[in-house]
Amino acid sequence: MSDSDDDVPTLSAHTLAALQEFYNETTAQDQSTTPGDQFAVGAVEEDWRMSQFWYSDETATKLAEEVVREAGEGGRIACVSAPSAYQKLKQGVVDGADHVSAVVLEYDRRFAAYGDDFIFYDYNEPLSLPARVAPQSFDIVLADPPYLSEECLSKVAQTIKYLSKGKVLLCTGAIMEKFAKELLDVKMCSFLPKHNRNLSNEFRCFVNYPSRLLSC
Repeated sequence: MSDSDDDVPTLSAHTLAALQEFYNETTAQDQSTTPGDQFAVGAVEEDWRMSQFWYSDETATKLAEEVVREAGEGGRIACVSAPSAYQKLKQGVVDGADHVSAVVLEYDRRFAAYGDDFIFYDYNEPLSLPARVAPQSFDIVLADPPYLSEECLSKVAQTIKYLSKGKVLLCTGAIMEKFAKELLDVKMCSFLPKHNRNLSNEFRCFVNYPSRLLSC
């Protein structure tokens, strides 16, 4: 061994063991990843700068079951700023979800990983949609406006009216009840949606059709 070799830093046995453990855990995680994992709620992390708050698994499931039931066999579902509901629809765990189609309208381009199901959407331009998105072409629209403001809801309402054949499931703050009624003629449901993170504002669902969510 030369003098220069003596100067090369070496790692302690403890450090080497820690690095090996980290490597083993990372490898195990990589090997456990399956194609279905891309649709897990939380596969795309929340970004508070875009006012993103994902539904709890129970709420995502409940909403997915609702839109599948209301869309009907062969129905089409649009999830506007509600990616966690879309993800639940694609997981293959909701009865009937394989007999409907769904798209997600989102400003966050990370969701472009979902291919043709992704439609870029900026609520500031509510009718700026691709030509392939025909008016009144969805059996039900599930929308969750990113901000609790009349300005945001009024613009998202334009998108909803353009997309929906009639049925609307709106998720937003309870404080928006009056304005939501004026814009979309929706009623507040008794079902209480939950998020993975507790929100400071009371959150509710609203529908404009007879729904199980009204009395559950």
